Amino acid sequence: MKMSLFTRRVAIAAMSGAVAMTAMASVATADTTRLRFHTFYGTEIDPIIKKFTDAVKDASGGDLRVQVFHGGELVASDQLLEAAAKGSIDIAHGTGGYWSGQVDIGNIEAGLPGGWTSVKEAKDFFDSAPVNALLSEAYQEAGVVYLGKGYGHDYDLLTKEPVANLEEMKTRKIRATSAVAKVLSHFDIPTVYMPAGELYIGLSTGVIDGVIYGGPVEYEQLKLNEAAKYYTRLNMLMPGWTETFLANPDKWNALSDEHKKIMQDAIAQFAQDINDWLAAGNESVAAKGDVFVFSELPEADSKQLTVAAQDVWQEEAARSARNAKLIELLVENAKAQGRL
Repeated sequence: MKMSLFTRRVAIAAMSGAVAMTAMASVATADTTRLRFHTFYGTEIDPIIKKFTDAVKDASGGDLRVQVFHGGELVASDQLLEAAAKGSIDIAHGTGGYWSGQVDIGNIEAGLPGGWTSVKEAKDFFDSAPVNALLSEAYQEAGVVYLGKGYGHDYDLLTKEPVANLEEMKTRKIRATSAVAKVLSHFDIPTVYMPAGELYIGLSTGVIDGVIYGGPVEYEQLKLNEAAKYYTRLNMLMPGWTETFLANPDKWNALSDEHKKIMQDAIAQFAQDINDWLAAGNESVAAKGDVFVFSELPEADSKQLTVAAQDVWQEEAARSARNAKLIELLVENAKAQGRL
């Protein structure tokens, strides 16, 4: 069947339009910047992740997209820095303790016993120009771009029996990290290290009498309240950990200034949302009223913990001149807060 001249023109126009639309779609796809973001958290923060990725997409008009990978999905958490430096991922989200063997300041920024006792204090410390400069310098040497911090939450003592003071802890065997164990050794408090997966059995069987691992929400998630109900606020380290965001320099420098600003704002909100989620979780557990029995270490004892932690601080200071500067700033801050 022959087509009229008009019909042929319409068909040609339609085909041309389709080709043009396909070409435009290809250009749009090519112009979309995609970032691989690897966190150390699992699926428990998926609602926060969705808010984060949607915020980046919306703020950029769809020109910037972020794909988030959960802890261990592409690389192990202790390999996040190396992966970002090599470009296997574009942005890493972890804690300095994961890569303390690669970056001298890792342990200090992750959180030393007695380092800070509130989220505000920790934020003020890391937001200060001298501290920010030291972190930026250290991570530049490690081959990544330092983007900023996030903050964890409670880090206290859970025991099978009540603890009123440091003296009473001498009769308890406490699970602790090596840094906390060094502090507790000043008071002849016995310690042992045990991974999170073994804490329930350790408490249930009497291998340990208490743990210093996290806050109410972590302890409830591990069902430790079934074996130990006495939660003692130590006021030794709060938040118990800080989080670090790092970028591959080539990928980061290739972003426009507008896209860098979008990412910086979105990451800052992402970090705040995680902190809010942790705080809400801890408050929710406490509000139940029947999960834990809460108490607080005497202020004088908490201060003694910070004083005893100075050996740990000075060990970190001895690792490098940069560490020495950072510890000096940490000491100045503790004195200003009246803890030293």
